[in-house]
Amino acid sequence: MARKRMRFWIGSAALAFSSLAMAGAPSASSAPAYDTVLKGGTIYTGDAPPFVGDVAISGDKIVYVGRKAPGRAGKTINAQNLVVAPGFIDPHTHAGDALLSENPVARLLLPFLTQGVTTVFIGGDGLGSPNIAKTLGTIEGAAGETRSGYGVNFATYVGFGAVRSAVIGQSDRAPTSDELGQMQTIVANAMCEGAMGLSSGLFYAPQSFAKRDEVTALARIAGSAGGVYDTHLRDESSYSIGLLASIDEALAIGRDASLPLHIAHIKALGVDVQGMAPQVISKIEAAQASGQIVSADQYPWSASGTGLSAALIPRWAQDGGRAAMLDRFANPETRSRMRPEIEDNLRRRGGSAALLITAGPNWAIGKTLKEIAEARATDPVVATMDLLSVDEVKVASFNQGESDIAQFMQRPWVVTSSDASLGHPRYYGSFARKYDTYVRDRKVIDLRTFIASSTIRPARIFGLKDRGELRAGAYADIVAFDPRRFRPRADYMHPTAFSTGVVAVFVNGKIAIDDGAATGTGSGLPLPGKGRGTKCSAPE
Repeated sequence: MARKRMRFWIGSAALAFSSLAMAGAPSASSAPAYDTVLKGGTIYTGDAPPFVGDVAISGDKIVYVGRKAPGRAGKTINAQNLVVAPGFIDPHTHAGDALLSENPVARLLLPFLTQGVTTVFIGGDGLGSPNIAKTLGTIEGAAGETRSGYGVNFATYVGFGAVRSAVIGQSDRAPTSDELGQMQTIVANAMCEGAMGLSSGLFYAPQSFAKRDEVTALARIAGSAGGVYDTHLRDESSYSIGLLASIDEALAIGRDASLPLHIAHIKALGVDVQGMAPQVISKIEAAQASGQIVSADQYPWSASGTGLSAALIPRWAQDGGRAAMLDRFANPETRSRMRPEIEDNLRRRGGSAALLITAGPNWAIGKTLKEIAEARATDPVVATMDLLSVDEVKVASFNQGESDIAQFMQRPWVVTSSDASLGHPRYYGSFARKYDTYVRDRKVIDLRTFIASSTIRPARIFGLKDRGELRAGAYADIVAFDPRRFRPRADYMHPTAFSTGVVAVFVNGKIAIDDGAATGTGSGLPLPGKGRGTKCSAPE
């Protein structure tokens, strides 16, 4: 009898143990089914050390990140020898026209997807429309705007320049108290509709006409709704107050308005300030040490992209807008007054051979300003005014030193961006170039730093919840690329060539790039800022 009881106990214990083992390690039939598994890749979760393993997706979320995903999948991607990382986040682009286009192919933003970018910011440099509801499309009150088929997720700023122009126009003057109140109300409304914050481009007329206290008054409204202040500095060179004084001004605006400061496309532009990166870094890190929140982004190119008028024409000559500027070109007296200032601006940017026309009259595109002047048997000053009399011309301006680029890139508060504008290869190749040139070739940073600066760091700076990292519960924005082949094909003479080496891209769980080819799926979403839904009203 005792032996029978012993056999019964052993059998029951064995059955219980077997049941526990099965619960801890599901069989193939009982394990969860995934939509997709990326299998055997080198996984960079964001800023952690890499490991070889699997990433599993169900719906729009990541549900497993680890050594081996247990269970079945509807689709398996062999990621051996590939880097698997969060989708890249680009916090400064000029891709709004494409995103808001009526053309569904343009809305896919293939130049970005083919680099692994899954989230972009628009509305920078003070240009963002105050009509945030219309821009984000799906927000209540968007007057019927229900666009879809976005290739990537996107956020937008309300632009200081757009707000100022709506109230004051193009004039060089300060606002009245009533006008300042109108501008504050516009910013408050934009923040409650979902703007990420206030952007400015104080280098550009008419924004350059604004004094610091005017900008601070609007930044304070954005800050009270949880926004950031993103700025193209008043002077990245030596045009007006100078690079270092412009850093001081931006820090003061962020401090006085009590909101995080983000410096767009940080650089030392032109022969007068090249080599100043250590001084800029010192100022910013001193402010951070005092408790101020400061960050920046950077594109990995030595040439900036801007308008020829912004690069060379004095600000006083742009007072009143383009029509007023052309009238001054036609006046011999003001034309003569401009000449020495244009000549100094040419010197500042490295001369007419350092300015490559990227947009404007077809006959000028792909030529330097020097080549155009020589072909027309004139000098660069006359060639500049002649070109601008025909059209607003865009240029690639070769004006940065590699040492400055490297020193900014190595700071943990500087993240990757493109400043993507058509005609410059940065639209099609910035993230690919940063990896190919500064990780693989020059070894300025390592792969882990590149990925962190392109994913989790910008996500944290801008409060993008559940994005920028690979973990269970995060949105399935993912890139898988071949580290041997990931490189740009775009250059200054061929700015619209797609990058190579990206094998797969997922946006909110849907595959947008599969085996290196676009699927045509647009699953990106508008990403409203923290102020969305707050009370829209005039500030008290």
